[in-house]
Amino acid sequence: MDSWQPPKNIKRLAGVDEVGRGPLAGDVVTAAVILPADHSIQGLADSKALTAYQRESLYKEIIQQAICYSVARASVAEIDRFNILQSTLMAMRRAVRGLEIQPDYVAVDGNRLPQWEYSGEAVVKGDGRVEAISAASIVAKVVRDAEMVAMDAKYPGYGFRTNKGYGTAQHLEALKRRGASPIHRRTFSPVRANLEPQQQSLL
Repeated sequence: MDSWQPPKNIKRLAGVDEVGRGPLAGDVVTAAVILPADHSIQGLADSKALTAYQRESLYKEIIQQAICYSVARASVAEIDRFNILQSTLMAMRRAVRGLEIQPDYVAVDGNRLPQWEYSGEAVVKGDGRVEAISAASIVAKVVRDAEMVAMDAKYPGYGFRTNKGYGTAQHLEALKRRGASPIHRRTFSPVRANLEPQQQSLL
């Protein structure tokens, strides 16, 4: 972690991050985590830089040692209605408001803060710079990945177990063959392109 520091006299810093802005399917999931200053968690980092095994191991430590944490989401229907950016910000608000103990300050990964009542700042590449954001990144990633594995069983054929909803070549080919599932984001162009022939065939 680099030298980023919150303002002085902050006792409860919440880190916030999202997972799932880019996929073609599934909810966008956010997490908010408040860590104690004396936690003993080693190896916190951007979830994307960790192996699945490392994330699972760290996830267990985070939920055991965190002062509190909260997981929230925006649904596929909300993403299609409001767009992915607004849905992500909405999910972040839900995550922070869901904390059992409210924070003094909120550090959000990225370059944009939601509109809310909290003091805080957006930290570019914060998932690799702020431990609480790294923890939130890991929690959100583990939760969303598990959900997409479950969706693979419910909607087989798209490869959700491995691609987690991202637009891999195999996923795009499955979209062409099978059309969209109920958890596909219909406003995302690769999904929309495969809906148009279906819609025209119904006319």
